[in-house]
Amino acid sequence: MWETVAGLPWIDAIDVLIVAFAIYQVLVLLRGTRALHMGLGLLALYAASWGALRLGLLTLNWILQYLLTAGFVLIVIVFQPEIRRALASIGRRGFFLRSFARSQEAHMIDEVVRAAASMAGQRVGAIIVLERATRLTDTIEAGVAVEGVVSRRLLESLFQPRAPLHDGAVILSEGRLAAASCLLPLSMNPYLSRELGTRHRAAIGLTEETDAVAVVVSEETGDISVAVGGEIHPMPDPGALRQQLVDLLGAPVRPGAGRAEAAPEAAPAGPGAR
Repeated sequence: MWETVAGLPWIDAIDVLIVAFAIYQVLVLLRGTRALHMGLGLLALYAASWGALRLGLLTLNWILQYLLTAGFVLIVIVFQPEIRRALASIGRRGFFLRSFARSQEAHMIDEVVRAAASMAGQRVGAIIVLERATRLTDTIEAGVAVEGVVSRRLLESLFQPRAPLHDGAVILSEGRLAAASCLLPLSMNPYLSRELGTRHRAAIGLTEETDAVAVVVSEETGDISVAVGGEIHPMPDPGALRQQLVDLLGAPVRPGAGRAEAAPEAAPAGPGAR
């Protein structure tokens, strides 16, 4: 006879925990996506179908069951990209791949710091958004899909003034450059400094609504700033930028990473960054 936990045998308790964990992971994967809203709609249809069956409304129940079946097929067809990304995300979250993911995150930080320092020296304006727990699916879908490996050269080329995608922000999601030319919501905070330009207000606006981190390079001054939690912080040098990103993203410091911080082309940041 199995010992019980809260009145359930051990095997049943384990079964319930596995199912609960699986449901939680699915909700985490769908958070911030259009698929979540459709899933909630299907859940409402299921509840209505169950209620119709209990009340003896057989015709209504049959119609709702038909809609449920069609809804599940529609999800598979419409949300194929999201399903692929979710399955890939499950693979990346595996225990044995965690060290690789952290190394990839450290590489991403290195490339962002190098790109920001280079563009600051050239007075090239840029917004580089790093996704964290809150999914930025809607913002990514509104931009131009890139799905490329994060690199300094790619970031610099996207923000060159004559590049077709230089307007807007780039979004880094799950270790890859997901999209470029993304429009961000402007902050409506009346207490922000009047010296802050549109680029900085857009970065602040996104971080007011999400937990993302935005690296901003001012075109006018060459200053580098980091927006997070609805606030913007000037970075005195690329080394400070690197440390800030490591603290916010939890990535390990890579050996020899500080070499890029001594680049003479990087300009120091000031409080009046635009």
